[in-house]
Amino acid sequence: MGKTNHGKLGTKLRNDRMYYVMFLPLLLFALVFNYAPMGGILIAFTKFKATSPAGPEFIGLANFANLFTGVKSDFFWRALGNTVFLSLSNLVLATFFAVFLSLMLNELVSRKGRSLVQTIIYLPHFMSWVVVASIFTIILSPQDGLVNNVLMKLGVRESKYFLADEGWWTPIFLFISRWKETGWGTIIYLAALTTINPELYEAAEVDGAGRWKQMFLITLPALLPTVLIVFILNLGKVLNIFESVFVLQNPLVYDTSDVLTTFAYRTGFKEGNYGMGTAIDLFKSCFGLVLVLVTDSINRRIRGSSVL
Repeated sequence: MGKTNHGKLGTKLRNDRMYYVMFLPLLLFALVFNYAPMGGILIAFTKFKATSPAGPEFIGLANFANLFTGVKSDFFWRALGNTVFLSLSNLVLATFFAVFLSLMLNELVSRKGRSLVQTIIYLPHFMSWVVVASIFTIILSPQDGLVNNVLMKLGVRESKYFLADEGWWTPIFLFISRWKETGWGTIIYLAALTTINPELYEAAEVDGAGRWKQMFLITLPALLPTVLIVFILNLGKVLNIFESVFVLQNPLVYDTSDVLTTFAYRTGFKEGNYGMGTAIDLFKSCFGLVLVLVTDSINRRIRGSSVL
């Protein structure tokens, strides 16, 4: 029996060898860049500064105690609150607008029109955050910026530096994030919409249901499982916001824009406190894991199945 199973496995490996060869580069990439660096987690339990000639010194949980209740606690809790708020706001808005835009695109009868709209809304995704930040910095600039020029023509005398204003920074960040990524987020939902049985729409049309009623009674319920799965999978990496915040923030708006990753960057690289910076990142990863497990538990109770 064992030989038979071994023979079947060997035959399967030989028949599918090209698939394994194509998968090999991805596996190597994950091992080198995702799993090998995990050994650096040990630095979180050490006192390791750039100016320390003796190298890392094991101090146990002292870095975490310093974060939670010590000198760094005020900055840490501020960064944690900003991270949760910005991340979850961005995720909720991303899900809502991506689903809404997918439904609208699905209602377009003209294939050429749909392709044109998709091309336009996909383009911002391929622009780097540095370029996007530069564009919006120019648009919102207090000197000769488009927005300030329009406001001055409308009678506003004083120009405003929007990206240096705590009241404006958050809505601007969320708007730019949605402008850049909403189009790309529709791809999965549009693919899910193609799997809906057309006979359901035909039966609904015979029963007198219009397009809006068909959308709410057929399309949305069929799309909901995909929405939940994508939401849970995105929740696992939602706390990893760095580049989008880093290129738009400045010291004047740290109270509202500083997140765990930018806080860890300044602590680890600018201050040279590698142990503390690693501790911040380790806490962020564990916190993200808890969010995923809790959300998956809720999903299992609602749908009766788990994503993980």
